[in-house]
Amino acid sequence: MTKKISDIPVADRPREKLQKKGAEALSDLELMAILVGKGTEGHEVMSVAEHILKILDSGNEKPNLKELQKIEGVGPAKATLISAALEFARRRIRPEGLKISFPADVLPLIQHFADRKQEHFICVSVNGANEVITSRVVSVGLVNKTQVHPREVFADPITDRASAIIVAHNHPSGGLTPSKEDIKITKQLKCAGETLGIKLLDHIIFNHKSYYSFLENGEM
Repeated sequence: MTKKISDIPVADRPREKLQKKGAEALSDLELMAILVGKGTEGHEVMSVAEHILKILDSGNEKPNLKELQKIEGVGPAKATLISAALEFARRRIRPEGLKISFPADVLPLIQHFADRKQEHFICVSVNGANEVITSRVVSVGLVNKTQVHPREVFADPITDRASAIIVAHNHPSGGLTPSKEDIKITKQLKCAGETLGIKLLDHIIFNHKSYYSFLENGEM
């Protein structure tokens, strides 16, 4: 049975423990209890935190607001805070080791750029085992145009000792049709990669709802 906050010595309560020992010293339950903040009448904070963790541990790592609010003691404000915290953490987790079967598997790492008002050109370095080494923003363009050069794209993958790369960029306009510039830079990067021994696996254009893959459309 989960302890009530009032049963825990003051110095060992989540907030106090974090202030004294740092966030890394806390359990998942304690960290979640801090996000929950306070319990409500009949719903103690540690119990509410435990219920949320059960949902996450069941494999639902991105519960929506409705799912969170089904938990007794979680209202709109708490659900919003928890959802935001989970999404922020997901975006900031370093992607090393993510195994990809298809280039589009990297979309969860970069999808948050879909809401940007400028084009963000991203390069994902991949090792010989098809695992992500890291992803980086290479350049940020104007409202609907970004300037990229092969030397900028390949500079870091060379340092990473990558065997391949996947490039991607968002389309602020929302459309997914490749522009002439998109087609041109894809050809340039493919040629440069062949010279450097770093294969260009795909060029992905994405927005909030979907994506366009040069590979899947037979253009690689």
